[in-house]
Amino acid sequence: MSPNALLVAEDLHKRFGATPALDGASVTVGAGEIVAVMGPSGSGKSTLLHCLAGIITPDSGTVSYRGQPLSSLSDSRRSALRRGEFGFVFQFGQLVPELTCLENVALPMRLDGAKRRDAERRAAEWLARLEIDDVAKKRPGEVSGGQGQRVAVARALVTGARVVFADEPTGALDSLNGERVMRLFTAAARDSGAAVVLVTHEPRVAAYSDREIVVRDGRALDLERAR
Repeated sequence: MSPNALLVAEDLHKRFGATPALDGASVTVGAGEIVAVMGPSGSGKSTLLHCLAGIITPDSGTVSYRGQPLSSLSDSRRSALRRGEFGFVFQFGQLVPELTCLENVALPMRLDGAKRRDAERRAAEWLARLEIDDVAKKRPGEVSGGQGQRVAVARALVTGARVVFADEPTGALDSLNGERVMRLFTAAARDSGAAVVLVTHEPRVAAYSDREIVVRDGRALDLERAR
């Protein structure tokens, strides 16, 4: 294992009924690294991301974060990890519609016990950093798709997450908004030192990464090492 390794998956297997989703996939993500996971539909790339994030448990193989297998952690510890050290950006944002954008960004800190004033102050800083401080008082249904995705990015990074998992973060956006989201997202992640695991089928999105991994037939090929 590399001394810089933050997240390591080794020989992951996962089946859904009779269908194999992962068949021996292994991946290493370094601290502060942006890794794009690519592959055709049904290749297992989203399943790999969910295993890396501890959302689903592989049938066999191990996922370790900072040298500790996720399977050795209690449910409460894994939940705390996903609230604090892991951040998430999904294709459709998954913001809470009843909350303002500011409250959505502050939500992970509030769930972790932060005072409202402190959480919302930090949330406002992240909205400004992602050039959307003007939407703070609006609800998700009142903002554009691109703005909503930047709110989701702010929510993912506001806790000081060490790893952000992004599943097709520009999939619902036009090319112009997608490029703006990726530019701001990757710049913010690099500034904060967060690693990013980015699932995408778009080469223009993968171009923002440091390294590309292709998932095919449940296995992961590191393009950098394959060259």
